[in-house]
Amino acid sequence: MRALYDSKSKTIDHQGMKDLFTHEARVQSWLDVEGALALAQAKVGIIPAAAAENIAANCRLERIDLAEVDRLLRQIGHGFVPVIKVLVKACDAESGKYVHYGVTTQNIQQTAHLLIVKKFHQKLMKFVNDTLVNLAHLAKTHKNTLMAGRTHGKHALPITYGYKVSVWIYELLAAVERMQEAEKRVFTVMMGGAVGAFHATGEPGRAVQDLVAEQLGMYSMPVPSRSARVFRAEYITNLCLLATTLHKIAEEVYQTSSEEFGEVSEAFTKGTVGSSTMPQKVNPKLAKGIIANAQKLYSVLTAALYVCPRPFEADSSAYFIFDASLQEGIELMAEIILRAEELTRTLVINPERMHDNVMLTHGLINSEKIMMKLVDKLGKDPAHELVYSMAMRSTHERLEYSEVLSNDPVIAANFTAQEIAELLAPGSYTGLCAVLADELAERVLCGTA
Repeated sequence: MRALYDSKSKTIDHQGMKDLFTHEARVQSWLDVEGALALAQAKVGIIPAAAAENIAANCRLERIDLAEVDRLLRQIGHGFVPVIKVLVKACDAESGKYVHYGVTTQNIQQTAHLLIVKKFHQKLMKFVNDTLVNLAHLAKTHKNTLMAGRTHGKHALPITYGYKVSVWIYELLAAVERMQEAEKRVFTVMMGGAVGAFHATGEPGRAVQDLVAEQLGMYSMPVPSRSARVFRAEYITNLCLLATTLHKIAEEVYQTSSEEFGEVSEAFTKGTVGSSTMPQKVNPKLAKGIIANAQKLYSVLTAALYVCPRPFEADSSAYFIFDASLQEGIELMAEIILRAEELTRTLVINPERMHDNVMLTHGLINSEKIMMKLVDKLGKDPAHELVYSMAMRSTHERLEYSEVLSNDPVIAANFTAQEIAELLAPGSYTGLCAVLADELAERVLCGTA
């Protein structure tokens, strides 16, 4: 496993996702494709039906001598040929003649790898959906939970926590749409032979490829070229884009769970230790695991993009890197999504501290509201200048903002003391935060996404 671990990963239920990353799963995927290939070739009359049935019956891991595969690997030095040789021996003599007929190694390996990625993808989408449901509940529960909206690290305007969550929901829904739309290009079967033009099989080879795709629940490549790499790069890109939103959530939790903010925290389990030297430490373990694995994932995309343009009809340096990059990508994403689902399900929100923080500037966060109330009387630019000057006085002269406002002749002439107090109340200026939080939550919970 290439993913970056922390101790928390051992406690997360991966629901079979990581079982797809084993050597046994890889070998079985090769066998799945070889079996589907034989049955498809028999249907179009390329090989005898009896041979295809015998091959398919032996394309099961329990029929393969993995110890012999390892021995042959050391002898031959080819990662795939030993499996073919052992499969041939598992079949009867006549059927063995038709194993791996009319295709090349990468036809099987790439198709099989994409078959594994497809199975991973289905599990990934389930976890993403669960994460969306978690966020929808958060958005609804905290659609009115007041907090400081921050831009460039500083207080900007009052928002609600539900609104913040609605942004994450919006991005994740787009990620789901993007990944689903790409499925037809990514999860494809390639049975075109050495250069992808069906030299050994001709027109029947195209029918075989279509039948293999149908049997495996995949799509058939219109041009099964081994140099068509951008579609796997597209999937890695989509993983990265999905990861950036989960990374963003983790960064928010990581930052705002610090003592200086205290607005959220990861759920605490009694006995959890954060540091070997500092007894008081309770670290954001889920968040830091997401952050670390996401940052590693981004580098995987770079490697894939570098080898996409390699020349000619096939290039081993390209598909070695692609195989490794795609595998590393799904393993890293597994670690990210497992933590993200648990984090969004168990996150602890501290509304009191959020309220304390939004009140830190004693109403300065509502300066836009005050300006907008003055626009009809003064015009936009003069109103901005007036409120700016009062905000700067409050900030740099350490004066209460309400005092500065009350002492200004323009403000005093237009607003009562009660109205000034209302102007400074952050809870009265949250725009459509609650509405947007509700709308995005409903898109998830009502299945209208």
